[in-house]
Amino acid sequence: MNTGSVIAIGEALIDRLGPLGGDPSFDLPVTDCFGGAPANVACALSRLGVNVSFIGCLGNDAFGKNLKNLLIQRGINTSGLQHDTHRPTRVVLVRRDSDGERSFEGFDGDKGLGFADQAISREKIIRDWPLVAKKAQWLIAGTIPLASEISSKALLWTIENALHAGIRIALDLNWRPTFWRNQVSTVLEPSTKEKNQILSILKNVSLIKLAKEEAQWFFNSSDPTQISSSFVHRPSVVVTDGSNPISWRLNYHTGKSFAITPSSVVDTTGAGDAFTAGLIYKLLSVDLDQISQQIAEDIIQFGIACGSHVCTGIGAIDPQPYLEDIDNLLS
Repeated sequence: MNTGSVIAIGEALIDRLGPLGGDPSFDLPVTDCFGGAPANVACALSRLGVNVSFIGCLGNDAFGKNLKNLLIQRGINTSGLQHDTHRPTRVVLVRRDSDGERSFEGFDGDKGLGFADQAISREKIIRDWPLVAKKAQWLIAGTIPLASEISSKALLWTIENALHAGIRIALDLNWRPTFWRNQVSTVLEPSTKEKNQILSILKNVSLIKLAKEEAQWFFNSSDPTQISSSFVHRPSVVVTDGSNPISWRLNYHTGKSFAITPSSVVDTTGAGDAFTAGLIYKLLSVDLDQISQQIAEDIIQFGIACGSHVCTGIGAIDPQPYLEDIDNLLS
């Protein structure tokens, strides 16, 4: 087992996948899958043999109980897992086109107070922090907790205290306008306020992972070196682009790496999260400040293989690879 330890913070939820080419609001059959980017990354890392703690909040409902059981089955430390008796576990409606590519349609189950993942409590994190931060080398976060006042305070406290403890931060920009707005919006681009809120937490992170369209919206560039140069501390930056080549800068090394085409694409949900898990898995065993060009290329390639493997099954978590799956894919 990899001796490094990782904390993931943020949303654990249900992805309700509609039938290919259909609408998950009313077209059948729908498939309910466990999801939420930080929960996906935690589960993928655990399957690769990493010690992982998950900080999040679930509803006191069947979905919440099942999600908690999944985390426990994966061997994830749930000391930082919270429960909300007033808000349900979030259900995200995911539309899939005929090729399996997905888009977010909105949510199901809100009873008027929002969802449990919007209410991650800072006070409970402060209480549980010694149990989750022990021996941690990386904190993995997304930006969705920033969209809600309670969870935003929780995320900001966690990032600040992780930095004080010498824990590196990996941030998946994961821009999802549906989570930030009260109704489904056709405007995908972030507003100036949304953009500034997200950019404010990037100033101390070691690794930023984002999709090409997110890079354009937030930095007016999809060049990792240019994005890195916009920060004083020059973080590592990885820009994904679906099945197209990935552009990256790890420490001072740069490159473009080609995707691995899976034997068949069933569903792309969670591919990016498995990719992130693959990167962090590799970074646990090296010093990011001292890697070579070849090691940097190997790290990215391992992440690509993890992301590719997930596309061969339904949902983000069930098809996640074991180490031997990746060895077979890369051999």
